[in-house]
Amino acid sequence: MRSLILAGLSVLAFAGAPHAQAQSFGQGVAVGAPAPSFTATDVNGKPVNLADYKGKTVVLEWTNNGCPFVRANYDSGAMQKTQAAAKAQNVVWLTILSSAPGQQGYLTADQAKADIAKEKASPAAYLLDPDGKVGKSYGAKTTPHMFVITPEQKIAYMGAIDDKASAKAADHTTSKNYVTTALQNLAAGKAPDPASTTPYGCSVKYPGQS
Repeated sequence: MRSLILAGLSVLAFAGAPHAQAQSFGQGVAVGAPAPSFTATDVNGKPVNLADYKGKTVVLEWTNNGCPFVRANYDSGAMQKTQAAAKAQNVVWLTILSSAPGQQGYLTADQAKADIAKEKASPAAYLLDPDGKVGKSYGAKTTPHMFVITPEQKIAYMGAIDDKASAKAADHTTSKNYVTTALQNLAAGKAPDPASTTPYGCSVKYPGQS
């Protein structure tokens, strides 16, 4: 049954979905397709490989603490609440920083650790991607940009964190959270609906990008 659900992800996702869009971003990443494999270093200097989490649901969160849209989600507590709910479901949450040195949001490992503590965030790991290789492999466009990956390491959801493309913190206390909904659907053996939405926020600050 689960394999049938996964096979139908790209078909079922868009019926009446707000912010619905084409199924793929950039590098050919698509709902129902295998999640691009990667290894990145976390803030503790430990290599983290996506393949290590096969058998578990994984959330990828692209971040930038200088982006007002990211700030709104954290200042409202919405992102921390989403992380906590995912953790309670035994979901692995990986926060990824793809800002290049000299670009908005770039942090050293120590600065990132301080930011995690300040925000009271609870990712399983915070990954540093200053060369943008991980971000580009997923076609990550904005901060935040979210991906939910199944235990079989296929993409089940990609796009916005919620339905409020706003830089006002108060708006995210009443928004519809797409990631939480996707995780609930997967836990119930259902395909996320919507499975793809338009990501909003600041552009990911890759090397050479303004």
